[in-house]
Order: sequence, then C-alpha cells, then structure tokens
Amino acid sequence: MPREIITLACTECGRRNYTTTKDKRKTPGRLEKKKFCRFDRRHTLHREVK
Repeated sequence: MPREIITLACTECGRRNYTTTKDKRKTPGRLEKKKFCRFDRRHTLHREVK
C-alpha cells in the first residue's frame, strides 16, 4: 500500500488536529500544510508527526 495515514500537528499549540494520507514514494520528507487551528482560531502551519 503506497499511501499511509499521517497526523498533522499545529506548530503553535502542538495539538494534533488533522489526519490525511500521503504517498511515501513521492514525498519522503515531512509534510507541511497551512490549516485552520480551532484552538488558536487562525490559520497556522501544521507539520507531520509520528
């Protein structure tokens, strides 16, 4: 199975807000997306965590 489920955590508060899938072969590094954090009530950078 090439796609794996990953968790995205907010860089500001550190909470794990989102889950998504990614292709390990195409993006071997950590995924970063700008998403809405409901705890900070604004858009922040979310990074892939283990």
